[in-house]
Amino acid sequence: MSLKCGIVGLPNVGKSTLFNALSNAGAVVANYPFCTIEPNVGVVPVPDERLGVLEKLVNPKQVIPAVIEFVDIAGLVKGASKGEGLGNQFLANIREVDAILHVVRCFEDDNIIHVSGTVDPIRDKEIIDTELQLKDMESIEKKINRVEKIGQLGDKDAKFAYENLLKYRQHLRAGHNARTIALSQEEKSVINDIFLLTAKPVIFLANVKQSDLKTGNQYVELLKKEIQKEKAGLVMICAALEAEIAQIDEPEERKLFLIDYGLQESGLDRLIKECYTILGLSTYFTAGEKEVKAWTIHKGWKAPQAAGVIHSDFEKGFIRAEVIKLNDYEKLKTEAACREAGKMAMEGKEYVVQDGDVMHFRFNV
Repeated sequence: MSLKCGIVGLPNVGKSTLFNALSNAGAVVANYPFCTIEPNVGVVPVPDERLGVLEKLVNPKQVIPAVIEFVDIAGLVKGASKGEGLGNQFLANIREVDAILHVVRCFEDDNIIHVSGTVDPIRDKEIIDTELQLKDMESIEKKINRVEKIGQLGDKDAKFAYENLLKYRQHLRAGHNARTIALSQEEKSVINDIFLLTAKPVIFLANVKQSDLKTGNQYVELLKKEIQKEKAGLVMICAALEAEIAQIDEPEERKLFLIDYGLQESGLDRLIKECYTILGLSTYFTAGEKEVKAWTIHKGWKAPQAAGVIHSDFEKGFIRAEVIKLNDYEKLKTEAACREAGKMAMEGKEYVVQDGDVMHFRFNV
């Protein structure tokens, strides 16, 4: 399954610096170079040390990591919901992403003028929230107009939709994002066909100075407090430092560079982990002489669904899954040894795939 994240933020918050750093970071990863699909879209490999473990065990011809597509969404200004600036383009692009990465400026620098004159992460967040909420209200109003008359004629589904759409409208009018509404999953289903912007999961990227990466600062604390009610993710990142890291080609040199700054991993690595967490994703692997490959799925998916990520025929004609736990594979060294030791499980349609499973599917179409 593909994963697409949209990077948003006001001017001069570090959004473009971060996107450029992500671009360069992808360029140095073996076997899956960063590629530009459009001028503002890039594909970046997901770092996963487990691929290296499997590569040593299997010695495949190629190793293929999972990937994330990052979209640098430009054009947001006040009035974007009404088409100001590149508003319509911005809103169309953001509607297509799985998660929003909202870059918020949490640093002071007299050489970089803030579009509003001062550094205020809460105000900046509210500007973008308001534009997205206004656009969502347009979508809600359109659907209300569609279902209201049908509901009055006695259609139960339309009446149910109408009643819950009114709740969403009231919630948005009060200045709240759709993702924070307290409704059941059934009640929330009434918006499934209109793809509300503020219903999408969001990760806030607090762009700080290098000296604040470990401890944060007063702006980060304000932002943390503000987003608690949204169950949103937050990652502190120094876009300027990420740009430096991205210029280092050799993995060992990168590690030494991070150690020099007292960091265990780059901001990109932390960001990708947070993306997987907030979207409820996990990874399984296929391993053979031809290739070792990582596959992204939703947590809780059963074996046939996971097989369908490779090809729809695998799901349709699913017979069974042969599953080896990575720890067992690493200990016993070969697939044959795992089978002989009883460490290769034969799982059926009800098996829930676990993060890190090494799988082979049997199917018949």
